[in-house]
Amino acid sequence: MISRRTFGKLALGSLPLATSWAGNESPRDAQTDEQKKIDSTIQGVRIGVSGYSFQNFSLDTAIQIMKSIGLGSTEVWFRHIEPKATREELRAWRLSVPLDEFRKIGKKYDDAGIDRVAFTHDLRDDFTEEELERPFLMAKALGAPRIATSTTLTVARRLAPLMEKYNMEVAFHGHINVADPNEFAGPDSFRKALAMSPLARINLDIGQFMGAGFDPVPFIAEQHAKIPVLHIRDGQRGQRGKVPWGTGDVPIKDVLQLLKREKYAMVADIEYDYGGAMDPMNEIRKCFDFCKNALE
Repeated sequence: MISRRTFGKLALGSLPLATSWAGNESPRDAQTDEQKKIDSTIQGVRIGVSGYSFQNFSLDTAIQIMKSIGLGSTEVWFRHIEPKATREELRAWRLSVPLDEFRKIGKKYDDAGIDRVAFTHDLRDDFTEEELERPFLMAKALGAPRIATSTTLTVARRLAPLMEKYNMEVAFHGHINVADPNEFAGPDSFRKALAMSPLARINLDIGQFMGAGFDPVPFIAEQHAKIPVLHIRDGQRGQRGKVPWGTGDVPIKDVLQLLKREKYAMVADIEYDYGGAMDPMNEIRKCFDFCKNALE
């Protein structure tokens, strides 16, 4: 059992949850917030960045870098919020942390002018039913319209009734393990999930999709209405790899040009994870410049 003292340390030690924020806004404050929203739309294509791209940095640092680069959309990454703890402690924290703490975090993004397009949370097979349900409440408190998750088809089936209960989309993220029929990887795995619920969606990582051996361009054209968020990164066909943009096999320019030409409403989130993801300020800026050039 987790002790009360240990839980208290977890709750208080989980930055950025301990940071306070101002109370009620006036209409003037709300108008100011609307005016300062960052618009990172290029040639009609909305460019953002995944929270995972800041995996070695704090949430507050991630927000500051996004502001500095001028990126106005992101996915809130769960590891920026959760404490480092044992499996049992994490479960207790997830089920007990006050949802008002997530509202405080959502306020940080609002203050920075950054839109939350998803709450990214890996939902595992060992999650209890209560643990699977909790991220829906967290996402609502954050002000995120959907959950994005790396999970399995088994878990996806368990999520279907929760999507209906909360009227919230879940966007499924894939990897490259096409040999396991329970993993999200190739096109058919996503099609199976879409059949489970009218609120099922795809969070297509074009680097992972190419790594699994598939061309993202025709799949995006086929499923564009069910893809609210893309992860844009480079990689090698049929291989696991993290390479700088423009050095791999992924047709990043073709994907962005497709979004521009067809006026697809999805957000194209930069995913920076090469080189250990140690220099987000410079490398994400390079990726953003790559997008601008590709969309000319």
